Amino acid sequence: MEQWQVRGRSFRTQGDYLAAKRDEARIKQIEEAYQLDRLEGLKTLYKDLKEKKIRFLTILGQDFLEEIEERLRAEIKSQEQGKNKKGKKASSLAKNRTQKKTKGLEEYDKEMQKIIKEELKKRERKRKLLVALSICMALFCFGYFGYYYYNAKENEAYYEDLAALKQQEPTSEVTPPTVTIHYDEEEVVVPDILDEYKNLFNKNKDLIGWIKIADKNNKGTPFIDYPVVQAGDNEYYLRRDFEEEYDKNGSIFLDKDCDVIKRSTNLIIYGHHMRTGKMFGKLDKYSDKDFYEDHKYIEFDTIYEKGVYEVMYVFRSKIYEEDDIVFKYYQFIDVNSETEFDSNMREMAEMSLYDTGVTAKYGDQLLTLSTCDYYTDYGRFVVVAKRIE
Repeated sequence: MEQWQVRGRSFRTQGDYLAAKRDEARIKQIEEAYQLDRLEGLKTLYKDLKEKKIRFLTILGQDFLEEIEERLRAEIKSQEQGKNKKGKKASSLAKNRTQKKTKGLEEYDKEMQKIIKEELKKRERKRKLLVALSICMALFCFGYFGYYYYNAKENEAYYEDLAALKQQEPTSEVTPPTVTIHYDEEEVVVPDILDEYKNLFNKNKDLIGWIKIADKNNKGTPFIDYPVVQAGDNEYYLRRDFEEEYDKNGSIFLDKDCDVIKRSTNLIIYGHHMRTGKMFGKLDKYSDKDFYEDHKYIEFDTIYEKGVYEVMYVFRSKIYEEDDIVFKYYQFIDVNSETEFDSNMREMAEMSLYDTGVTAKYGDQLLTLSTCDYYTDYGRFVVVAKRIE
């Protein structure tokens, strides 16, 4: 696969390469326009970049921002060190003068002694207030991190309980879904729900399946192991748990336009990239090919049938403007022809971070996992797999 290099970055398509070259030329113009050998020039440029007054087409813009930020830090540190040296010298001289001029309190008259004592009391009050504020801030930080850790453990226990429901015998009969939203006029037979999902389905009728990813030997705790829900829009479960209660972790959910009965070509599943690693917080580990080698397979059961998928492509993308003419993976759900399918495969193969050797042909069933990625605005990290069982 041909690659082009610009400022230490590799670009996989000619279009991206040409955009990067334009960014490189723009960076040179900016370096000439701003006085970057002076602190004020660095501050002005950094402010303009942060406020997005200057825009770039590629990741080179983010690299340039980080470079200017580093130069600004270094310049500020250098100037502060210079001031400290002068300050220490001045302080030493002042100390010597003070030592020579210092008087005992008893040498002042009573009125002056009273003023000095009041001033010393004020300083002591300020010092105590500062200490109290520092302690409060420390307690707040410890409390916040304690709550954060507690919330993460509670969330983990919650989903372990849901997973345990899969192993239990159904406690009651299941009423299949009665509302059908994506079908045409032909009669559709809804399959029976698998026994292991009946208890969960009775708990939440939005249940559509379960996703699990473990290592190739299926040892240890799976790093993804969650129920998957589907609502009438893609916003509902962003901040709701499986029982539809508020939860900043949200839930793992299937795109509203995907159909697991009249099977869509590509099922797209979304989850938050949580710092605790919950939901799809560890999905970006697939950027490391060694990790992929140990986690090639994804188990995704719908509530009607079991399925195993093999990872094909791993790439970074973003949410584009509606009128941008570019491949948008999140719109690839159904295709109308083999030509359209092959075109989408080529796009994803070119974007993939590495070659897995796995390919798909028209008629294969695909699974896409998507989460946020902060390499750019509205960035996304994506894993695409092909059904093999």
